[in-house]
Amino acid sequence: MNTDWTCILFDLDGTITHSAPGITASLGLMFEELGKPVPSAAELLEYVGPPILDSFRDLAGMTHEESAQALAIYRRHYLENGTSNSSVYPGIPEVLRAIHKSPLLLSLATSKPEFPAAVMLDNANLTQYFDVITGASADEVRSAKADVIAEALVRLKALGADVSRPVMVGDRKHDVEGAAANGVPTIFVEWGYGSPAEHVGTIEVVQAPEQLVPLLLGR
Repeated sequence: MNTDWTCILFDLDGTITHSAPGITASLGLMFEELGKPVPSAAELLEYVGPPILDSFRDLAGMTHEESAQALAIYRRHYLENGTSNSSVYPGIPEVLRAIHKSPLLLSLATSKPEFPAAVMLDNANLTQYFDVITGASADEVRSAKADVIAEALVRLKALGADVSRPVMVGDRKHDVEGAAANGVPTIFVEWGYGSPAEHVGTIEVVQAPEQLVPLLLGR
């Protein structure tokens, strides 16, 4: 595989952090507050990764109005407790540090809104390794992964990065499809929340963080 990349984009949930406990706990509290049955643990896990409003529509069958109410409740619970209820996958800090020491610029590209994403990176002492933090907009207008990745490339280019050969690192089909919509190839990580069926369209699948460095930096 050609590793002559010019910039790198990283997903957050399931790629950098094991954040499902905080997300699913906040979702459970949200359903309780709405007076709705709380989905099973396996069903709640399906919410991790995609844009949250898409999940409310596709998985919970909520209307636009119901989704707006659910989002407000979910965000309150998540900002109170969810951002701290996550852990960084072992080996990821070393990968991010190696990228930071290289000439390549690095952007976060997450469907999580930028504020909680930044809080999570701060809590994990990882913010220092990122040149750009790109996520969903607060109003969720920019939440589709394709739109997030497009914005990340705009911001990287504004910093002087060569965006002619970017690469995405992620764990869900939304990463793969969103990157492809921008002409960006994806390296898929197996330690996250995606299934084997979501590998389709990726250029490489890795089982451990240490496998990323040679694929990203050619060493």
